[in-house]
Amino acid sequence: MRARLKAEVVLPATIVLAAIALGVSEFMTAFELTPPGGDPLSDQLAGDRHGFAMLILAVFAVGALAFAVATGQRSWAWATAGFGIAALLIFLVVDLPDVNQIGDVEVADGFGLASAEAVPQPGFWLEAAAAIVLGLASIAYATQPSEQRRAPRRLFESRRGSRAKKAGTATRPADQKQ
Repeated sequence: MRARLKAEVVLPATIVLAAIALGVSEFMTAFELTPPGGDPLSDQLAGDRHGFAMLILAVFAVGALAFAVATGQRSWAWATAGFGIAALLIFLVVDLPDVNQIGDVEVADGFGLASAEAVPQPGFWLEAAAAIVLGLASIAYATQPSEQRRAPRRLFESRRGSRAKKAGTATRPADQKQ
């Protein structure tokens, strides 16, 4: 019977995947500035909106998670949660209020302004999903007991040890023949 995945293994993997998605979203178009009933005037990358802060938070969240898994210390787990919560707050405070807002945008030829609506694009939705998942998964990970926080490390070490044993037993008969 195959063992089921447990929260102590799934949560760190989820945090890493959410951090990767959050980092990728920084290089995608977050908003397309479109006048009502017209063609898009320009677009905005997510990274341009907040100076690639989400990318930095994603990298730090993965780094703190690595220390939390390696040591099992609660402080590193809460640091991971802090980075996840910060990413979620930046999304909620900086990006979410601008959805479908109408404002003035400089026209491409540089003469005058045009009213345009901030229409969310795939980068916005990826950032939203990644920030929410990173925030919630990192909080869930931080609230686990120390043994559960170290479970991915123990799992990795046990699998590495079993592979070494299999490799060692396969080479012993050949060594004895010589």
